Amino acid sequence: MKRCCRLLAVMLFSTLVFAQGDYIVPNENLVVEGVPRIPAAIAEAAARYNDFRAAQFSSWHPTRREMLIETRFADTFQVHEVKFPGGARTQLTFFPDRIAGAIYQPVNGESFVFAKDVGGGEFFQLYRYDFASGDITLLTDGKSRNTRPHWSYQGDRIAYGSTKRTGNDVDIWVVNPNDSGSAHLVAQDEGGGWGVSDWSADGKQLLLGDSISAAESYVWLLDIASGKRELLTPKSGAETVVYENARFSKDGKGVYLTSDQDSEFERLLYLDLTSHKFTVLTPALNWDVEDTALSKDGRWLAFAANEDGISVLHVLDTKSNKEVPVPKLPVGVISGIDWRNNSREVAFSLGTASQNYDVYSVDLASGKVERWTESESGGLNTSGFSQPQLIHWKSWDERSISAFLYKPPAKFTGKRPVIIDIHGGPEGQERPDFRGRDNYFINEMGIAMIYPNVRGSTGYGKTFQKLDNGFLREGSYKDIDSLLDWIQTQPDLDPQKIMITGGSYGGFMTLAVATNYNDRICCSVDVVGPSNLVTFLEHTSGYRQDLRRVEYGDERDPKMREFLESIAPANKAKNITKPLFVIAGQNDPRVPASESQQMVQVVRENGTPVWWLLAKDEGHGFAKKKNRDFQFYATVMFVKEYLLK
Repeated sequence: MKRCCRLLAVMLFSTLVFAQGDYIVPNENLVVEGVPRIPAAIAEAAARYNDFRAAQFSSWHPTRREMLIETRFADTFQVHEVKFPGGARTQLTFFPDRIAGAIYQPVNGESFVFAKDVGGGEFFQLYRYDFASGDITLLTDGKSRNTRPHWSYQGDRIAYGSTKRTGNDVDIWVVNPNDSGSAHLVAQDEGGGWGVSDWSADGKQLLLGDSISAAESYVWLLDIASGKRELLTPKSGAETVVYENARFSKDGKGVYLTSDQDSEFERLLYLDLTSHKFTVLTPALNWDVEDTALSKDGRWLAFAANEDGISVLHVLDTKSNKEVPVPKLPVGVISGIDWRNNSREVAFSLGTASQNYDVYSVDLASGKVERWTESESGGLNTSGFSQPQLIHWKSWDERSISAFLYKPPAKFTGKRPVIIDIHGGPEGQERPDFRGRDNYFINEMGIAMIYPNVRGSTGYGKTFQKLDNGFLREGSYKDIDSLLDWIQTQPDLDPQKIMITGGSYGGFMTLAVATNYNDRICCSVDVVGPSNLVTFLEHTSGYRQDLRRVEYGDERDPKMREFLESIAPANKAKNITKPLFVIAGQNDPRVPASESQQMVQVVRENGTPVWWLLAKDEGHGFAKKKNRDFQFYATVMFVKEYLLK
């Protein structure tokens, strides 16, 4: 009877993971090697931490106070409609693969356009959903990568970026969503960093962004009829500058944008299109401005400032260029800001340490904050989840490096084991938002979690962001070595029990730490990480090769190639004697699964325990719940076996 109850609990809490007897078995799309059978008891104990939901704001209805959001009811994120704050989430799309954005037709809202890929491959296609019939129409060719769709203000066309012509270069295309055969090329580009930023009010011009790297980007003005383009932001040459988040002013005489021009941080600027003069609108704000949105009447410009990782909502009066008061929001991270057509209400997604991402709105006139979604938390009371502590330590060159530390509850006494989780990017940033499944390690296993922002992270100025570029790569490894020194000084942390993990570039850092500081850790978990930056650069998708070469160095240069080979974890894998868990997606367009496979092969030759998990229906990280569940339970077992024993 006890066994039957346990299996029933597992099935109730996690219906997408299969149990056979006393063990959890992988689904047909998972390749599992070296992983012992996972006891059903692990799923029983941890399942609720797998059942968190989240919601992301997508689009306001143009005439009614309703919105589109993205959330997951079954296996993947799909488009839902919400008709009022706290209202039912009505699912509109039902695909096995995730949806990546949805936007109402901006005049009557009779349809919406959304993006979707297959199997995590990131070759997104655009589709039109018709509310009257429920019909879904493919708007793109079904093969190329199509990104950043923007409706014209008249609601008759969509502009987007597409790799259709060469497979690598992102050109600009325009289509009438009511006629998929109307798609046509309006701007032929070179490079994979191009995208649409905004339409002009009259529908005759586009603002385009051209991203060379995380430290260099430009804004162009395109005349759609003639194809003529004009560079609006200067190319200084000596020092790279970022120009992004471009929006036409209401009168069309200028452009609002963000830039680190003459600054360590991205400030909010206004560019006069006649004089080409820039005006700094946030001179006193020494933090990055992000997620800007201009109200339909052009009066209000909302933006979030990344203040030491915390999002702070601001609203600028464009007539006076002065900020107006806005309600104080919970400490967390904001994304997806957009104004309703009444120009007084702004919506966004907000996540905090104790609450997963949900959708909120703020009424500027009344100051009222309303929560539109209240995503489930697996039945757990998340209000008591660990709150992040901002910590700092001196690194090898006396530079101050920071991290967020989440400590386990007081019921866990003595020195606590530690998991160091390194973010991807590298131009990313750990921020104090919801930690999802990681809360199981903290709350139930008594493990302290540290999320560092090593050199190369964004949010701390462009000088800091460039400190790991090219030949400087190993400096970020030493930041983790210095963090290990800091842990030794903490009375409540156990320096003898440390695990390193991370995803994407964080996976590369995991392997780098495992090969360079093997004797200082117990084990490591690499999720979709490169193992050799040379082979990574040679095999990542063509549209992103040049973008990544700016960051890592150009492997075609003999000196750089020699350096990258010398620091490659795959070439130093003999140093790894501590257990390693490697996780990859077969369809990953960013970090090919071969990067993980070559690491697994070499480490296995050492006789080191290696666990290998490959999902045949995933890309750069697992998006499907059934795969994420198995990954989580396997990781819990790995932690029990190699960190806690």
